[in-house]
Amino acid sequence: MNACWVAIGIFAVGLSAAGAGDVNLTPKVVEESGFTVIGIAARTTNAKEMAGKGIIGQQWTRFMSEGLLNKIPNRLDSSIVAVYTDYESDANGAYTFMIGARVSPDTVIPAGMVARKVPAGRYAVFASERGFVGKVVPETWSRIWAQPKSEPGGNRAYLADFEVYDQLAADRQNAQVEVYVGIR
Repeated sequence: MNACWVAIGIFAVGLSAAGAGDVNLTPKVVEESGFTVIGIAARTTNAKEMAGKGIIGQQWTRFMSEGLLNKIPNRLDSSIVAVYTDYESDANGAYTFMIGARVSPDTVIPAGMVARKVPAGRYAVFASERGFVGKVVPETWSRIWAQPKSEPGGNRAYLADFEVYDQLAADRQNAQVEVYVGIR
């Protein structure tokens, strides 16, 4: 597989695997207290996503076109959160991709949506470059995957990872997104 196809919103971008680790990406390590997300979710694998048979792009398209963010009650902020959880094993196994918003823990889940708890713990936070969101987010993940296992401040936990699309990502053409990778 020479290219990874990742869709963000209604946009897709081909990202060449060559050179993915060329830029030094130094994360900050934070202690996250955990939070609840409500949104839509589906199972996928990185192999399916890279082969163009994944669901991430479809989930983003559905979330945006149906205005699902506005249907989530008790949001704690205006950010969109994309969560990767329920890992079968590691980056090669199946996982659940969820897109939604942070909410109060006791929020009633709207019909057709699900809730997940992002666990408390240590997270390595990678800030993407600024640019077109459909380019900078996949490039950031490619750089993360290219790093040695212990490089981000600890080994990957594969419990939950998430991306935060806040005011810095409001302009899709000049977006910056933070990617939180769970570490031990």
